[in-house]
Amino acid sequence: MKKYTDQGKKDTRSGFGAGMTELGRTNPKVVSLCADLVGSLKLDEFIEENPDRFFQVGIAEANMMGIAAGLTIGGYIPFTGTFANFSTGRVYDQIRQSIAYSGKNVKICASHAGLTLGEDGATHQILEDIGLMKMLPGMTVINTCDFNQTKAATLAIAEHEGPVYLRFGRPKVPNFTDPQQDFHIGKAVMLNEGKDVTIIATGHLVWEALQAAEALEQEGISAEVINIHTIKPLDEEAILASVRKTGCVVTCEEHNFLGGLGESVARTLTLHHPAPQEFVATRDTFGESGTSDQLMEKYGLDNKAIKEAVLQVLKRKA
Repeated sequence: MKKYTDQGKKDTRSGFGAGMTELGRTNPKVVSLCADLVGSLKLDEFIEENPDRFFQVGIAEANMMGIAAGLTIGGYIPFTGTFANFSTGRVYDQIRQSIAYSGKNVKICASHAGLTLGEDGATHQILEDIGLMKMLPGMTVINTCDFNQTKAATLAIAEHEGPVYLRFGRPKVPNFTDPQQDFHIGKAVMLNEGKDVTIIATGHLVWEALQAAEALEQEGISAEVINIHTIKPLDEEAILASVRKTGCVVTCEEHNFLGGLGESVARTLTLHHPAPQEFVATRDTFGESGTSDQLMEKYGLDNKAIKEAVLQVLKRKA
């Protein structure tokens, strides 16, 4: 299989910060809003270079969404920034009514998603945000896998007309995608071609999927690995083409198996090509406090869990 090299661990939130710095220099319509988490969102350089295009809203996330919606009326492209939990659950009504309902061009940028913000515990973690956001009509939902892809996605969504939810994380993870990549919203990325099983992963679990595929190769199992960075709109064509070839699929996400990527894939297969599927995701549970590595292992979100899911789904192939 194709080998991917860890170029050095970086946090995806820093990829967002790098993208915002570049947008600050190249797109005068881009403005930034933050709910008292500038350091966590890596916005310092953007603010230093563009102080007149930054709005510190404080711990008032609902107000931030309303301000962002209003800024679009003046032709600006607002990027909001706070933790994923506060970007969605805390402000869902404001997003639904003020942004999604009228199709406002707001980019909702959410750091510290999933379990891997770690020690802050269940009250700050969120494992249902993808489901919340993908159910909103017209909302684009993106979940990036590394620093380079997060930067590329940040640049791409500025050119996309309409509301976007961009999800990324806190910990440093392997940075392995092309630093000069073109990011195409709604288009899956084929990372490795295989014939026995399809592994579809998003976010931090993309690297874990590649590690699982390498381990499976040692056992004579050929795994196709697809990076689904855009959960909505979903690249159904790429998914169906792969599963028609391999006959089974494992979906991998740092999210509840209810409402996430796996459910979207399952719906696609049910409608067009039923096939065995296993889910690597949390199972209708909240998280808890711990290091990111401890939590990913406990909740079955690492490469070992992906490998085991592949072995299970292979037993179900016709």
